[in-house]
Amino acid sequence: MNAQPGIFALGTPEHGYLEFDLAPDAEPTDLVTAAAGLVEPLSTTGGVNLVVGFRPELWAHVAEPVEVPASARGFERPLVGAGGWTMPATQHDAWMWVAGGDRTAVFDNGRAIVAGLAPVARLRRETTGWLYRHDRDLTGFIDGTENPSLLEAPAAALVPPGEPGAGSSVVLVQMWEHDGDGWEALPTDGQENVMGRTKPDSIEMDDVTKPADSHVARTALEVDGVELPIFRRNVAFGGVSRHGTAFVGFSCDQWRLEEMLRRMAGVGDGVRDALTRYTQPVTGAYYTVPSIEALARFAPPEED
Repeated sequence: MNAQPGIFALGTPEHGYLEFDLAPDAEPTDLVTAAAGLVEPLSTTGGVNLVVGFRPELWAHVAEPVEVPASARGFERPLVGAGGWTMPATQHDAWMWVAGGDRTAVFDNGRAIVAGLAPVARLRRETTGWLYRHDRDLTGFIDGTENPSLLEAPAAALVPPGEPGAGSSVVLVQMWEHDGDGWEALPTDGQENVMGRTKPDSIEMDDVTKPADSHVARTALEVDGVELPIFRRNVAFGGVSRHGTAFVGFSCDQWRLEEMLRRMAGVGDGVRDALTRYTQPVTGAYYTVPSIEALARFAPPEED
């Protein structure tokens, strides 16, 4: 089973994220069919990469059991961590990620998506994103230093062959709004202690000097000494008054994503990620991103 190629299409500077809910008079199959019908024309002639995801429960309702990742489920309840700090749940029924080389292409194709889904779905949230200083986020640090290479990324991001949902992915989508003034008031070494990395060249601190509540310490997942990575496609979002990081993380199973959030929130041990003092998630949703073959089953027949 082949993954949707836009997951791994690095280098696109402009991004748009559209989240939809099923219209009251529409069926889940109607939404999946309409979305599947947009992938080929927009990706081949629209000049953009389009990745399509669905609420895990909605996808499970319409797909064959062999096409459904075993662990996938919606972000239905807020995650409450140490001291009552909370990550909100803002689950929707479909997620459409448009990425392209210029804003015009993303804008025009985004409008085409809204129009194409209008009979069956309502747009609930739209977010505009872009690459900031090539590979940095709005904290000024390099983003995704530990991201697996493109050769290694499929193993981290995709359900492996032989398992239910092979070739698909579970994606976590969160918009993290930054307290830019508070962050920039920190001296560089203070910022580095929060991150657990050096700022100019993104070198990870050693275990002796790296604070236990640093972002690196809280988000690195290991089981029995084996690192369990995810594949991040983060970009900046927003405008000058409200802005932050669009976190888009793909995983072969949902546990990795959930455990990362639990560790950031300090669930269990009470140690909250220091970065959460300066950035707050304002959305949170999980989507199943079906394989190309599974999605193609729902595509409407081509017109002569």
